[in-house]
Amino acid sequence: MDRGSGRRVSRGMLPLLAFHAINEYYRLERKPPVTAGLLVANTLVYLRPGFLDHVLPALDEVWFNPHLVLKHKDLKRFILSAFYHMGESHLVYNMMSLLWKGIQLETSMGSIEFASMVAALLGMSQGITLLLAKALLLFFDYERAYYYEHAVGFSGVLFGMKVVLNSRSDNYTYVHGLIVPSRYAAWAELILIQMFVPGVSFLGHLGGILAGILYLRIKNFYSGLDPLTTILRSLTDVVRWPLRFLRDLSCFRRPRISGRGTVGGSRTGRDVSSLWRCPACTFDNSAWLNVCEMCGTRRRRDGLSSTRPLNQHRDLSMEEVRRLRIERFGG
Repeated sequence: MDRGSGRRVSRGMLPLLAFHAINEYYRLERKPPVTAGLLVANTLVYLRPGFLDHVLPALDEVWFNPHLVLKHKDLKRFILSAFYHMGESHLVYNMMSLLWKGIQLETSMGSIEFASMVAALLGMSQGITLLLAKALLLFFDYERAYYYEHAVGFSGVLFGMKVVLNSRSDNYTYVHGLIVPSRYAAWAELILIQMFVPGVSFLGHLGGILAGILYLRIKNFYSGLDPLTTILRSLTDVVRWPLRFLRDLSCFRRPRISGRGTVGGSRTGRDVSSLWRCPACTFDNSAWLNVCEMCGTRRRRDGLSSTRPLNQHRDLSMEEVRRLRIERFGG
């Protein structure tokens, strides 16, 4: 069991994870940003690169231990333990599961609601695990196995996500070689992992399943968005407001910037519908203007041609048009 805090080097599985994640994202039309952020966050915490090595706490400081969490009211252990992993295989297995579940859920739910769900599942799975360990101690005096156990990993959240993903499915799925109804896949995986994989946290996985069920019950209770999603959406709107303001401001100003059309010649590559040509001097004007910028001829109401100039009652001669062009372009 690795309790070190130093930086780690990949043994070959992380490049495979990176290749698989890039391949999956490449084929998606809409890239789920929250899923990508969670993948990167978990991987960086495991690798501990130089700029994070002195910032992140050591593994010994973030073990999820019910006794220490309750005794010291240690929120650091309560939250950060989900983002730490024991080894490369532990990380890669969880991240592959996160990639598959996250893409499906975030694509169908939307990024804000998905982020709200992940935060809720994280808090509820850790809280339920804590309550279960304390209950076993108080009512059954069963302390050694669960109340003092040390656990890390994103598995609790992943079990909750599996419950949410399969909650309305009537299909069947494979769970380690067994065909089971999809809505019971999380329970089957819980039992099979406990039977054949030593050293896993039974309460942590069970807490994740119960958190998923509780999340669905709460979700059904609200007819609209849940409070956490509403808060996240409001915060997102606040962050995006300056960007929207600048974008709208640029869009508002863009039509006011005179396009300065061409004099005669071709209009290739331009939006012809946004220009009108003055028949007196053949200057192409912006559709936002009603008077020719070159000679002052007023545009007709049909927007296709122009009438005589405002201050003139005769057609311009070729010499006058040439003089106006020279004055216009300073040449």
